[in-house]
Amino acid sequence: MGKKSKKEKKVKGAEKTAAKMEKKVSKRAKKEEEDLEALIAEFQTLDAKKTQIIETACPPPSPRLNASLSAHPERDELILFGGEYFNGQKTFLYNELYIYNIRKNSWSKVDIPNPPPRRCAHQAAVVPQGGGQLWVFGGEFASPDGEQFYHYKDLWVLHLVTKTWEQIKVTGGPSGRSGHRMVACKRQLIVFGGFHESARDYVYFNDVYAFNLDTFTWTKLSPSGTGPAPRSGCQMATTPEGNILIYGGYSKQRIKKDVDKGTLHTDMFLLKAEGVGKEEDKWVWNRLSPSGVKPTPRSGFSVAIGPNNRPLLFGGVHDEEEEEHIEGDFFSDIYFYDMGKNRWFPGQLKGPKSEKKKRRRGKKAEAEGAGDGDAEGQPPQGPVEIVKEVVAEDGTVMTIKQVVSAPEMEPERSESEDEEEAGDEASGEQVEPCPRSNAMLAVKHGVLYVYGGMFEVGDRQFTLNDLYSIDLHKMEEWKVLVEMDPKTQEWLEESESDEEGDDVEGAEGGDEEEEEGSDEESEDDEEEEQHPSVQLDEKYTDYLPRTEQYWIKLARHNMGPDAKEKKVAKLAHAMAKTFYEGSV
Repeated sequence: MGKKSKKEKKVKGAEKTAAKMEKKVSKRAKKEEEDLEALIAEFQTLDAKKTQIIETACPPPSPRLNASLSAHPERDELILFGGEYFNGQKTFLYNELYIYNIRKNSWSKVDIPNPPPRRCAHQAAVVPQGGGQLWVFGGEFASPDGEQFYHYKDLWVLHLVTKTWEQIKVTGGPSGRSGHRMVACKRQLIVFGGFHESARDYVYFNDVYAFNLDTFTWTKLSPSGTGPAPRSGCQMATTPEGNILIYGGYSKQRIKKDVDKGTLHTDMFLLKAEGVGKEEDKWVWNRLSPSGVKPTPRSGFSVAIGPNNRPLLFGGVHDEEEEEHIEGDFFSDIYFYDMGKNRWFPGQLKGPKSEKKKRRRGKKAEAEGAGDGDAEGQPPQGPVEIVKEVVAEDGTVMTIKQVVSAPEMEPERSESEDEEEAGDEASGEQVEPCPRSNAMLAVKHGVLYVYGGMFEVGDRQFTLNDLYSIDLHKMEEWKVLVEMDPKTQEWLEESESDEEGDDVEGAEGGDEEEEEGSDEESEDDEEEEQHPSVQLDEKYTDYLPRTEQYWIKLARHNMGPDAKEKKVAKLAHAMAKTFYEGSV
């Protein structure tokens, strides 16, 4: 009895400590939140001036991350809401609503009166009822300097038929948080985890809440069994039986004053609803031990549900701090989880069928059928990790890892075939999204769409607004629907003067034609100086030439007009390698 009571006391002590920490964070955050509430109120006053619904065609949304991208339940459309953007000096938060028309490959912006306040790292879930509804919960608002945070605990619904926002004001829901996960499960919204951060403290959650879509009430679930440790940014998915899967995530804890230790979680759990056909108000946690090829440890990965109810994850980053620099290993790989077999496996590109036929004919014409047969007879190879180092202007080294499945196809290729296919846009056929984290995913009709996100080169953060798609049934090739626009990229160093800020402003709009003209004039004069620095190895030459000036312009835009050409060329070279090397 004595030993048992001691264990019970330890458990209760840990619970009390966690409760104290949560209360402490709440108290310190209160003043910060009051300051930010005033700023949020100002933005809401501006939004209140919108009196009618206006939908207008527009170019692709500006670069952002931590937004939500959802597939419309009835139409061939994707819905983008919110997100954030950081330019090196200032943080921008959005509450814009964009609609992407899949068939027309076009964007439109929808201005709706009284939208939710600006936010990022929220969660959105789509349900078919009422002609389609988009539910949004939580997220965060940051001060322009990125030093203060306000965490929302509000619940909103966008009625897709009438295009109207409605705030659902009910009590008993989760506390304010971001980085949580939310899924629609039968007639409920299930919320798990997340974190709350103030200027000096933070707390991670592992609680579970259910919102009933019929009664509009919140319920805090109390599952039995041992569940996941507190975390944010995990994978959360529903099973056909109405159970919940949790995988991975990130959390940190303070090990001593001003020293935090981060944890990349790689465990997996099943939250099972007991009593099929009953009220299903009893839940139990079970730990899973999946087989197969599991994702490498990472944070910032993006998730979706693929065909056959297979959860998938894409991209992410694994950060390692060293004495002189931080190595950020960014990914662009896909992993699938088979619920029936409790097994992970990597998504491998098979390549276009027409390309395979070309290769086979080429092999036969060269009387190398035997070699080709050997390659086909080999068992499928697993994904291969390609490691790249990018050196920024200040000498900071960033290592990027990308897992690609190309080696399975490489034995069938020949240099002569590569040359023949170059004229048929072979480079376009083999392009893949660059390694990134915090991208937005959505699946519609078995096609995966990847929008935006970010990656880093040294101290610079590149926020993306490109759009890719891949048919998950075929897994043949990625398609580029929207290319990244270099004019949308800006990075302001903390020490930059107002004069330099004016230069960036010009690059965004007014002086664009003049800048392009100066590039063209200087191209011939400086060709000999630029090309040796920018030129990649022979295996990249089919990929780079048509976008060479694109990368030079992007590098110059980030480094400023006064940067030396060699440094501009060096950054252009590094960025081009980051984007294309994993696809060759």
